[in-house]
Amino acid sequence: MVRKLFGYSHIPQRWAALINAFNQQHLNPYINFHRPCFFPETHTDAKGKQRKLYPYENMMTPYDKLKSLPQAESYLKPGVTFEILDQLAYQISDNQAADQLQKARQRLFKTIHGRPPKTG
Repeated sequence: MVRKLFGYSHIPQRWAALINAFNQQHLNPYINFHRPCFFPETHTDAKGKQRKLYPYENMMTPYDKLKSLPQAESYLKPGVTFEILDQLAYQISDNQAADQLQKARQRLFKTIHGRPPKTG
C-alpha cells in the first residue's frame, strides 16, 4: 500500500517528518476506517494441509473487523470507546475519504518535488 501511494523513487530524509504527518493524518485513518480488506478463513483438508479462503462475506475494514471480535472493548486503549471511533469512522463516506487522501497526497508531492507525482 505504501509503495503504491508513494512510488518507488527516493524521497530525501529531510521530508520524513512531513511524510509521517501525512501518514498519521490521512493514510492511517483511510486504511483503518475506509479501505476494505479480505480476512481469510483457514480450512484444513483431510490430509492436514491448511488452505486459506477469502470469501466476500469476510471483506470489511480493519475497524469493522475489530468491532466484530469477541470482547472487542478489551482491545481499546483506556479512554477510547467505540462511540468515539464511530464518530471518526462515519463522519465522511469512503469515497470522500479516498478523495481527501488523494488531494493531500498531491499537496505532499507538490511540496516535496515541486510537481504532482506521476501516476500509472
